[in-house]
Amino acid sequence: MCIRDRPGAWAEAGSLTLYEAAFLAGGPHRVTDLALVSMSRQRRLLLAHTGWATVVDPVGRDDMERSVITAIGPGGQSRVPAIRAALTAADSVLALAERLTAAGLAVSPADRTNVSSAIRQVRGACALVVCTAIAALLIVPPESGAGPAAAWFALPLVLTVGCLAIVRYEIRPYTHWASPAGARVLGQMDV
Repeated sequence: MCIRDRPGAWAEAGSLTLYEAAFLAGGPHRVTDLALVSMSRQRRLLLAHTGWATVVDPVGRDDMERSVITAIGPGGQSRVPAIRAALTAADSVLALAERLTAAGLAVSPADRTNVSSAIRQVRGACALVVCTAIAALLIVPPESGAGPAAAWFALPLVLTVGCLAIVRYEIRPYTHWASPAGARVLGQMDV
């Protein structure tokens, strides 16, 4: 077992690499941006203000740079959004994600998908409660009053809005790329 396979060991062994920190801070797109800017600063890649990237030095110094060059293609020039899309599925980025997830520093794609799906379902339930409450209030005869009909929807509305408030406060920080352990390690980095 490698020392970097335990979340606490990352802080013991030293700081994260730039690619690892970029992934935890913003996922595959942040890793792509880091690789593009890094290569551009070394004058091995030209980044135009029009959104195009042009390869100057076709030899990548690491797996990520080689993935960027491969994503740009044999023509040596490509648009940055196309490079980001291609690099999201690149083996080097997937290996980085798997390594960080196995160490407990990154949120797994399944967990991220499950949390996003659950949040969408709660939003849908809240919208459903509001819509059915409006429909019920519109069909209630005026002589009987809207109070009893509105009371039936008060508790479901309070519960769904309360869940959304909790999601806004609690869940949001953990649905990004870094897990709580990864966020701690990221916060301990010296810049």
